[in-house]
Amino acid sequence: MRNVVDDLFPGVSDDSYIKCWKNHYKQKSDIFIRINGVMRGISIKKGSRNSVHVESVYSFINFLKENGLNGDSIKEFLKYHYADGTINGSGEKRMAIDQYKLKHQDKINVLNEIFNSKYFINSAIERFVIKGTNSEFFIDGIIYGEVTDFLWINRKDIIKVILAKQQLYSSGLHFGSLFCQPKNRCLNCNKKYEQDRHIVQIKWYSLFDDIIDNMNTNASADLYKKEYNADNVGS
Repeated sequence: MRNVVDDLFPGVSDDSYIKCWKNHYKQKSDIFIRINGVMRGISIKKGSRNSVHVESVYSFINFLKENGLNGDSIKEFLKYHYADGTINGSGEKRMAIDQYKLKHQDKINVLNEIFNSKYFINSAIERFVIKGTNSEFFIDGIIYGEVTDFLWINRKDIIKVILAKQQLYSSGLHFGSLFCQPKNRCLNCNKKYEQDRHIVQIKWYSLFDDIIDNMNTNASADLYKKEYNADNVGS
């Protein structure tokens, strides 16, 4: 926890008063911390197959339009989303994602090229992870795990690790490390989950591994810096 505090509030003294509280609104920041009048927001995640964002397919389409996606590409996205031959989910024959990929992987690949372009992916990271759609505040980092056993990654590194997979090939629809899918494809037409077909869900499947890789990269960089400075003392 001290490492988190030092990362968020550089130079804070040991006798500083810390105030921390839960965010009661549904926003990206789950908790806020204030020290010496400076406030930071933190998102908390745990478990596997983390969902980092959900919204209606209708508002998601508006986001795609705002970022310049043309009508034909929007139709291709909706066909991927519903996978029933329609752009509104009214088709009777629903396909599992593996079936859809077998027939339409080329179209998914085209969408991935667009979604992973520099302008598009930066907007996606802001919307899906670090700010959301109903907050004025950016998160300052993610705590992953439990109170007594967790990992930490700050906002700058969140952006860095998502962008690191910007050009990585995947058969799934993605924005860097973030994968886009319906909340539930509801292949069995269960009325209980039917409404979930109209929800877009963003998953960060590799969140744990990405944080670990980032920690190792930062540790290696710090070690190199210390060795370099030691070698050049007095030179």
